[in-house]
Amino acid sequence: MTTFWKGHGTGNDFVIVDQQDPLTSAQVRWLCHRRFGIGADGTLQALRAGDVEDWNGDPDLWFMDYRNADGTIAEMCGNGLRVFARYLVQTGRMTTTEAEVATRAGVRHVRLHDDGDVSVTMGTVRVESDEVTIEHQDMWWPACKVDVGNPHAVVVTDHTTVCGINLNDSPTWRPRSAFPDGVNVEFVEQIDQHTVAMRVHERGSGETMSCGTGTVAVAATMATRTGHRGPWTVQVPGGRVVVTLSPSDDGYRAILTGPAVILAAGKVDLPNG
Repeated sequence: MTTFWKGHGTGNDFVIVDQQDPLTSAQVRWLCHRRFGIGADGTLQALRAGDVEDWNGDPDLWFMDYRNADGTIAEMCGNGLRVFARYLVQTGRMTTTEAEVATRAGVRHVRLHDDGDVSVTMGTVRVESDEVTIEHQDMWWPACKVDVGNPHAVVVTDHTTVCGINLNDSPTWRPRSAFPDGVNVEFVEQIDQHTVAMRVHERGSGETMSCGTGTVAVAATMATRTGHRGPWTVQVPGGRVVVTLSPSDDGYRAILTGPAVILAAGKVDLPNG
């Protein structure tokens, strides 16, 4: 039997598995299935960084091993990192309210607040100048290409589109070479000077109620468009987060703040393979 926890950050939910051996793609898909498994947008595992292949930093850090619901590996997950920090504290693996956590996008700083929110540093966010077009349901939109350690395409559009678009299927993009490993696509409506509403289709997971790196990509896009660095409040179907930006040599440095909740714990028999 394997111990697991279930948690979420603004509705972006995760199964956290307590074992040292990395999950197989089939096990991730089974755990994340909302009918035949536990149900989640992805899985998290706490590994020691020194046990992760190709890691060349501090080997004693906790490493967040994040997998999308389809079993593929992702470089970074902002909501997942907040939930991961909450899990580390609740299980006694982290005994302070601040720490460094290793991810495939680099080392990130986490801080737990008394009100239940968790802040995480998101590294450098780059809004790139490449022209990208998103196509979906016989419509198309120009999009900003944004790098948050993982790839994003941000479409700034109107209320009707954001509310009405069907994101059951993955949008496509041109040129295809812009995102050879897939992309997270955000559709955004500006509400006021420092607030936006967002929906997202995440590669490997489909539409989710929130996407932490997506909210950061959106805030950086809006800062570039408007000159207003925020803080930006990003409303998502699962709640709201706040993104604080500061300028850096090649983009923005970002801090993402929002809730992180551990809902339940249990034991499960993982399938072989």
